[in-house]
Amino acid sequence: MKPLSTDAARRLLDALPGRKVLVLGDVMLDEFLWGTVARVSPEAPVPVVEVARHSFHLGGAGNVAHNVRALGGEAVLAGVVGRDVAGDRVREALEVAGVVSALAVSDADRPTTVKTRIVAHHQQVVRADRERADDIPRGVEDALIERVGRALAGCGALVLSDYEKGVVTARVMRAARALARRQRVPVLVDPKIRLYRGVAVVTPNQKEAEQAAGVAIRTDRDLRAAGERILEMLGCGAVIVTRGEHGMSLFPSGGRAVHLPTTAREVFDVTGAGDTVIATVGLALGAGATLAEAAMLANHAAGVVVGKLGTATASPAEVLAAVHGARA
Repeated sequence: MKPLSTDAARRLLDALPGRKVLVLGDVMLDEFLWGTVARVSPEAPVPVVEVARHSFHLGGAGNVAHNVRALGGEAVLAGVVGRDVAGDRVREALEVAGVVSALAVSDADRPTTVKTRIVAHHQQVVRADRERADDIPRGVEDALIERVGRALAGCGALVLSDYEKGVVTARVMRAARALARRQRVPVLVDPKIRLYRGVAVVTPNQKEAEQAAGVAIRTDRDLRAAGERILEMLGCGAVIVTRGEHGMSLFPSGGRAVHLPTTAREVFDVTGAGDTVIATVGLALGAGATLAEAAMLANHAAGVVVGKLGTATASPAEVLAAVHGARA
């Protein structure tokens, strides 16, 4: 495949503003404690992190929506948060990011998912998760489905961001697909496989692709076998296997596989790179890009994000610079 030119990337990026994407899935709050380590604890053989700052970011499906917004698109986020401080922080972050909320609120027994990462000297020391992963109750399903139905109007894509936290239940999935099909909106899914037959695009990472296909990916031949197996299993339009620092591979139905090496100059943190990929692909497809163009643009956007620490997004200027730099 011919590499994406700077002019082609500029044309694609210029088409993104005003395009609307609905993101449905597991909404999380990413909490970061940033600091330094100067000693080991006398209580246990663990480092003592002297915290210098504290930050909060949209995670999971929220990060997908934030990536859509960062690229100039319009994003609507449908998911579930709890009646708690973390849920309030999610709403505040959505407002700051310019993402439209279509959130449903769970009962008091189900907290907002929070992932707390302690980072010292650019290295993640530990992560602590607070969550419930059982399926949301039927009343919350009803509220979420109703919000999806209202939000789909005018959308160019529906992105399902499923982290297996109980929001994208079988019933929610069936209802969302039926609503999208009625309005001829393509459905893209990241990352779980088993529920998603017949969608436009699925974007598993390498581990998820191995589990879905039953193939240990050690060579390019293994990767091709896994991609083709998932295509056959799901009857979907395309499979994009994201591979972190190794880039990504596109397997279109009825077409030749394309392997895209990473465009990152340095890889600091792959957190959220898959979110960036599906956000970019969904937004670009909604703006009229071909699947190959959308995948190449997403690969450059992911290359920008893995060069940053923590949950991050890529701006159009950064993506364009990455495309230009790759061709220099």
